[in-house]
Amino acid sequence: MQLFLLHFAGGSCYSFDFLKRNISSDISFIPLEIPGRGRRFGEDLLKTKELVVQDYFDQIIERRNNQPYVIYGHSMGATMGLYVAKKMEDFDDPPNHLVVSGNPGPGIKEFDGEKEKKRYLMNDKDFKEELRELGGVPEEVLENKDLFDFFSPIMRADFEVLEKDHDSEADFVLKTSIYALMGSEEKSKDKIENWNRFTTGKFQFKILNGDHFFINNHSEQLTKIIETPLFDSKVVSLK
Repeated sequence: MQLFLLHFAGGSCYSFDFLKRNISSDISFIPLEIPGRGRRFGEDLLKTKELVVQDYFDQIIERRNNQPYVIYGHSMGATMGLYVAKKMEDFDDPPNHLVVSGNPGPGIKEFDGEKEKKRYLMNDKDFKEELRELGGVPEEVLENKDLFDFFSPIMRADFEVLEKDHDSEADFVLKTSIYALMGSEEKSKDKIENWNRFTTGKFQFKILNGDHFFINNHSEQLTKIIETPLFDSKVVSLK
């Protein structure tokens, strides 16, 4: 079995190292990354959803071994995972299921006052505060000018992928089952069942304690969800 992992905005193939130690040795652990970071730092950043989805699709096709597989994406990776799963279905090689976390799914907009939030267009001061609120970015990166200047273009490019064409919602429904997870401190956690409208397969969701990066504290439970077929009933947990 193969597990393909799609990182969050600003992430890389190293973003899921915390999870690797819990994954069964029988599962091929394959963290992917898009250009401009990690092992692909020398490549140009991608700034459209279409290019990112195609890039992930090409990576998966290159690595497929004809065994069952799962796609897991966190935050930005969850949105991209939905589109990649659809592309894999159209290719007649669908995943066993799609696991998404830290994201209520397409169509749920975030607002800054009365305007839709566009993080990639924020000035540095507001962008830093936004990143602090999301968590996941070390304070030393935000406070050190050289580090921030290095990472900021990567994070802005990723947010541009998510936010520039935010009005164009997914207009398809998967056959692939979806398992959605969110943190109890995430503002949009009450919208998690939005994911249900993107599948005709089984749907399950769970709320776990924590902020946007709650996954770092729930690696064992996340591993069980990835490795175990979906149950028929929906379960919500605050434990």
